[in-house]
Amino acid sequence: MADLDYEGFWKETLVQLRNNLGEEVFSGWFLDIKYLRCSTTDAGFSGIIVGIPSTLHRDKINSDYKKQILSILKEVSGQEIDFEIEIIGKAEKKAESHHNQQQNEKSISATHEKTQKVKEKKGQHPQMRDDYTFERYVVGENNKFAANAAHAISKNPGKAYNPFLIFGGVGLGKTHLMQAIGNYIHENTDNRVICITSENFLNEYLEGLRERTMSDFKNKYRETDVLLIDDIQFFTDKPGVQEELFHTFNSLLNAKKQIIFTCDRPIEELKKFHERITSRFKQGLKADLQPPRYEERCVILQSVAQTRGVTFPDEVIDLVSKSVSSNIRDLISALEQLIAYPVLMKEPITLEIAQKHLKNIFSDIRPANLSIDNIIRVTSEHFGLTPNDLKGKKRSQNIVFARQLAMYIGREMTEFSTTELGQDFGGRDHTTVMYSIEKIRGKLLTDPTLEATIEGIKRAIKEFSAKY
Repeated sequence: MADLDYEGFWKETLVQLRNNLGEEVFSGWFLDIKYLRCSTTDAGFSGIIVGIPSTLHRDKINSDYKKQILSILKEVSGQEIDFEIEIIGKAEKKAESHHNQQQNEKSISATHEKTQKVKEKKGQHPQMRDDYTFERYVVGENNKFAANAAHAISKNPGKAYNPFLIFGGVGLGKTHLMQAIGNYIHENTDNRVICITSENFLNEYLEGLRERTMSDFKNKYRETDVLLIDDIQFFTDKPGVQEELFHTFNSLLNAKKQIIFTCDRPIEELKKFHERITSRFKQGLKADLQPPRYEERCVILQSVAQTRGVTFPDEVIDLVSKSVSSNIRDLISALEQLIAYPVLMKEPITLEIAQKHLKNIFSDIRPANLSIDNIIRVTSEHFGLTPNDLKGKKRSQNIVFARQLAMYIGREMTEFSTTELGQDFGGRDHTTVMYSIEKIRGKLLTDPTLEATIEGIKRAIKEFSAKY
């Protein structure tokens, strides 16, 4: 069979991989792969050989995707086909990269031209960042659901998924995704968009009370077509502004106007928050943003580096991706330190320089997926107990206190929800976890030594986690 036939098998394999893995994972690891040739032995055809630009890239494909590739190749060809990877030489890699760059530039140019025409007509929205767009939002398994919902909302505001709540920990892209919706609607429709932080909304509300201009405040927010409010958790324990928010919420919802809020946790976990508002969100859609996985972090770093016009060795990208798992903000911040280095120091970045330059940053970054088992183990040891004591049903005073403290530390040090924490603590309900957290917060107000105890346990957890 001609070599061209086997190239067809490979192309069909890529089609199925794209469908199975999703666009972002596929784009991150398979777009740079080039079919080279089929391999042969004395007995005849043996397998397919492809080219990959780096050893890091090759190792990733072999470790995570090779079995799936072999399975698809067998399915499309009806025979066992080996799969081999070679590192593409610099000249060949450069030619391939140039071709891909030309294609990308054509696509980007077309999109940019269309966007610029609209912007010239309407101008940039004054309340939103012009770089917070869908094009610059990297989608992975951690945020695919939220991103798909955001795209649907932007194309049909007020009709699909209304209201929409985006929640998750610090630095995971909530604001970016919310403003991407707002920017798209602003650029492509005649809808009026208001984007505001909870702090500014509160300040305008207080000014309206003070200056007796509440009618202007109400008209502004109840007559808009799209309302975006960032970080609504800051309305906690502020009943006046919550009451006004509720009436604004109702007015917009009844008029089929789009409402999008962000929050650092599920709205059900907000204390002293208007129950009428939380109940309204049950009518709409909620999306939870989780920290990005390793391969998604690599794609994000490569994307940021490309927009900055710089290139980093694969081992540096690998170092940052493995060392920073807390959130996107920390990830990009670490890379920004490296981007500045060659400019200031007049020397290229190497793995050794990156390790030395980012040592302090890595030590300060909170791990996103810190093991709850490690937290339970270290906390129980601190109090002379066992992990089973903290997970079990025992109700003695010393065990209950240690259990509550471990739950509090788990909420502080990780991005896990109270429901997820409850499962790790013996299958307890999320309300039990919330109650435990509040108990510790109350004790912190009356016991000046407790904070030092908590910080000591946190340090021990970090040290233990670094070893295991």
